[in-house]
Amino acid sequence: MNIFFSMPLIALFSGISFLHFYWGLGGKKWVHLAIPTSPKATETPLFKPRFFETLVVALGILGFAWVIGAKVGIFSTFQLPNSYISNSVLVIAIIFLLRAIGEFRYVGFFKKIKDTPFAKMDTLYYSPICLLISLLSFIIYL
Repeated sequence: MNIFFSMPLIALFSGISFLHFYWGLGGKKWVHLAIPTSPKATETPLFKPRFFETLVVALGILGFAWVIGAKVGIFSTFQLPNSYISNSVLVIAIIFLLRAIGEFRYVGFFKKIKDTPFAKMDTLYYSPICLLISLLSFIIYL
């Protein structure tokens, strides 16, 4: 049953990772929708991720896909203890639950800034996807 929940999660993580690799290598499509902006008329990005930072995020998310696959037996665990893999799945679930809740200003369901392009995408897509990732990860953990 866990494999049923893991396949969409692995695909989702792989797609998100690919998108971050694309951005890290200089891709521009959708990047203005992926970074929180100030609510001013200029909508200045709050930060500008560099190549290395974006690469680390891409590899980390790809690592999340591997952890989920290892938990359900799709990928090799490289002789890591099962408790390490299980606890890693729990950490993934908690990370994405916290991301969905947000930091109460720019990100998450409880953000105050709601009228920027990023905020609108966050409300419609990013936070719900994070909540879905969290839910699926909790199911796989159990």
